[in-house]
Amino acid sequence: QVQLVESGGGLVQPGGSLRLSCATSRSIFSFDGMDWFRQAPGKQRELVASVTSGGTTNYAESVKGRFTISRDNAKNTLNLQMDSLNPEDTAVYYCGAASRGQYAWGRGTQVTVSS
Repeated sequence: QVQLVESGGGLVQPGGSLRLSCATSRSIFSFDGMDWFRQAPGKQRELVASVTSGGTTNYAESVKGRFTISRDNAKNTLNLQMDSLNPEDTAVYYCGAASRGQYAWGRGTQVTVSS
């Protein structure tokens, strides 16, 4: 029963920035891996960024160079810094974490990029 709670979503203009956070109920480094997914209206959920237990990061081609995933053990949070946002980034963003053979999800936070 790992708990994940996303925050930081909101409305931002194209070219703007937003920082998402995912608070966890346990040490961030106790997870086997953590991810950020997003789901736009009418579309399938897609992987945006991930970080392995060893610290290796991976990004979707569409966000590479603009998004940065990071972990903060002191605060037990997973973060996603999003820069140079465009309307195609509009979606509900979810954090997920693998732990002890289980995969936990947060409820998501809405990100809307519009002028």
